[in-house]
Amino acid sequence: MPAGESVSPVPQVSDGSVSGYSDKLVSEGSDELVVAVGTHGGEPEAGFDPIAGWGNSREPLVQSTLFKRDSEANLINDLATNYTVSSDGLKWTVTIRNGVKFHDGMPLTARDVAFTFNTAADASGSIDLSMLEKATATDDYTIEFELNDPQSTFINKLVALGIVPVHAYNAETYGSNPIGSGPYKFVQWDKGQQVIFEANPDYYGQEPYFKKLTMLFMGSDSAFAAAKAGQVDLAEIPASYANQEVAGMKIVSLDSIDARGISFPMNPNTGEKTENGYAIGNNVTSDPAIRKALNIGIDRQALIEGALNGQGKEEFTGVDKLPWGNKEAIFEDGDIEEAKKILTEGGWIDTDGDGIVEKNGLKAEFTLLYPANAQDRQALAVSVSEEAKKLGINIKVEGKSWDEIYSLCYSTPNVWGYGSLDPTDIYLRYYSKSYDPSTHNNVIMYNNSAVDSYLRKAITSPDQETANKNWQQAAWDGTTGFSAKGDAPWMWMATINYVYIMDEDLDIGTPKIQPHGADIFGSILEWKRA
Repeated sequence: MPAGESVSPVPQVSDGSVSGYSDKLVSEGSDELVVAVGTHGGEPEAGFDPIAGWGNSREPLVQSTLFKRDSEANLINDLATNYTVSSDGLKWTVTIRNGVKFHDGMPLTARDVAFTFNTAADASGSIDLSMLEKATATDDYTIEFELNDPQSTFINKLVALGIVPVHAYNAETYGSNPIGSGPYKFVQWDKGQQVIFEANPDYYGQEPYFKKLTMLFMGSDSAFAAAKAGQVDLAEIPASYANQEVAGMKIVSLDSIDARGISFPMNPNTGEKTENGYAIGNNVTSDPAIRKALNIGIDRQALIEGALNGQGKEEFTGVDKLPWGNKEAIFEDGDIEEAKKILTEGGWIDTDGDGIVEKNGLKAEFTLLYPANAQDRQALAVSVSEEAKKLGINIKVEGKSWDEIYSLCYSTPNVWGYGSLDPTDIYLRYYSKSYDPSTHNNVIMYNNSAVDSYLRKAITSPDQETANKNWQQAAWDGTTGFSAKGDAPWMWMATINYVYIMDEDLDIGTPKIQPHGADIFGSILEWKRA
């Protein structure tokens, strides 16, 4: 299941209160905090284990990472004090702090770092470490990472993965009783209800203002009810509540790089199946006229105003706001006449007057899937369906479980969410050889040799400027690319805003750039009561 998309039990709401919790959860002490933020990964199935996905690309609270990013996305040290890369890009050497302790008092050394990365690579978890040959502790404070592919984006793996202790790690039990070296210590986990953390008195970094942090697992509607009832200090809420007023609380809307896009299976349906027996291909979306018409005909701002209650920004490539985004790939959308022209020139004409264009007896209609528990994706899917009718394309929307989506996505379009400061996401989504049913990379089986070439140059480039230029050209080089100006294998729609309701006196500092799944705790060390 993609990060940030797990399904948690939702407490029942009645008369503004939330059952299953005490009537007054917010402590009298101002240095204690109760939060309900479902998209911080939701309740993790495997517990609070970074190797199993906890905190990947977000603040893990319990564990430290080698590096972090500041509010401007600049790389800063956490455990690490320095790093170097060999001229061939295959050996990365990282030095770490002396004197760091795990929560049980044991020292953190390079051996723990090497163990964490080797174990995560063997586990083939949510962080792609396929390029890591091995990590070795050369002394107590130095780690060498040997790569099998010179990937410049490896630095992002050093940001994403929390460090676990070799002396206290068991894959079966660690997630339920984690030990780390981060700013907060794990206290208890009441499954289906809440998890409690306390400030780590031995933390090497800035001392957190809040000494106790209680995180409730509840859906966003229930979280809003809890906030109105005075049961929480901070809650993530649906975009539809962004204009609500609650006495003693304020609503904060944070921009993100979390983009919503629709994947279009690129191959026709010839009866071929995946290794797991799932159907491949779609006879409608395999036609570029359909993909291009939808991309240019759909009005993204209308989707944002309607489906997202104005809480979002237009998105055209999935990475518009990032340094590797290509502004030349952005275009004017909402052009219904141009979209109809593309369809007509592509042979799609409504010959029977039913409002749906057809080609060689095939109707321009298909099913669009969305995760059944995702309100914003459901709203976007319905809005896209309504907009598509203006073009003569009939889209039927269906909510499914992730297990169902993963069996259907090779033949059926789906609404996905992506947003990362690691451009490896682009590589895994569009590089032809990255297709892998076990990881759900390139599920549409996109294949463009020119794009492949740019992607390889980007991911192996030793300098960021050259890498960014190649990421951009992979989207659109003036002739071809993975953007809508090129092959249009996806239709990106919007980046969503993350909306929170919080106590008026709560100061959350300068929030970091919000990725897919949000990182509201990314600035937790700056939080205080005003």
